[in-house]
Amino acid sequence: MRIAYDVTPLSHPRTGVGNYVLGALRGIAEASAGESDLVAFGPVSIRGRPLLERALNGVPAEQRFLTVPFAHATRRAWSRLGRPPAERFVGRFDVLHFTDWMYPPQRAGVRATMIHDLGPLKYPEKLHPRTVRMHTANAQQARGCDIVFTNAEFTAEDIVETLGIPRARIRVAHPGIDPAFTREGERHDAGRPYAFTTATLDWRKNLETVRAVRLPIAVRRIRDPGDRGDGLRCPMRGVVASVPGRGVRRRRSPGGS
Repeated sequence: MRIAYDVTPLSHPRTGVGNYVLGALRGIAEASAGESDLVAFGPVSIRGRPLLERALNGVPAEQRFLTVPFAHATRRAWSRLGRPPAERFVGRFDVLHFTDWMYPPQRAGVRATMIHDLGPLKYPEKLHPRTVRMHTANAQQARGCDIVFTNAEFTAEDIVETLGIPRARIRVAHPGIDPAFTREGERHDAGRPYAFTTATLDWRKNLETVRAVRLPIAVRRIRDPGDRGDGLRCPMRGVVASVPGRGVRRRRSPGGS
C-alpha cells in the first residue's frame, strides 16, 4: 500500500497539530512494519522547507516537496482549482490524507483527512479569519472523504451532529506520548495536591472550566518548557505529568517538545 500524507503543517513551528501529524507518520511507519510505502508531500515555502526536513528526520518516508515563494497561496489555489491531481506530483497511491492546510484533488484511491475540533465553525468571531477559512473549507471537504480521523470521542460526535458525516466513517485516533516523556526522573513535590498543564490562556484550552470546578488543588500554567508561569525558570525541561498529592516526575527533554 502506498500512502500519500500532507505534511505541510510541519513547515511551521510545531504546535498540537504539527505534533499530531508527526506522531501519525511515525505510527503509520511502525504499524506497517515496512509493508506500506509512506510519501510525505506538500508545497512549502523556502523558509519553511528546512524546518520540515528537520521534523521528518528519521521518519522512513519518501519526500515529495514543492518549494514555492508563496506556499499558502499555492496550497489554496491548488485546492480551489481542483487540478492538477496529486498523482502528478507524488505518483500513484492507494490513500491520500490531507490536513486543514489544503485539500488537493486526486484521481483515485481512498480519501482521508483529520479534524481536530470544530471551534472555527462554531466560534468564528474568536479566531483569525484565515484560520476560520482554512478549517471551514477542510470541514466541508471532509464530507466527501472515505475516512475522517479525529482525536477524541467528543469531537467525533460533534462532527456527526454538525457536519452530518456518518459515525461509521469516523475513526478516533487519540494523541500519543513522545518517547522523550517518561515516568522516570526527578520528582517535584509542591507539598500539596495540584494539577499541571502546558496550556496557554487561549479560550480553546478551556482552563476557565477547570477553575470553575473549584477543586481543592492549585493550577499552575507553564508557558514554555522552561517557564514555571510565575516568571521564574524551571531547572528541568519536558515536565511529564502531575499526580495529585505525589508531585511530578519529569526528565530533561532535548528541544523541550
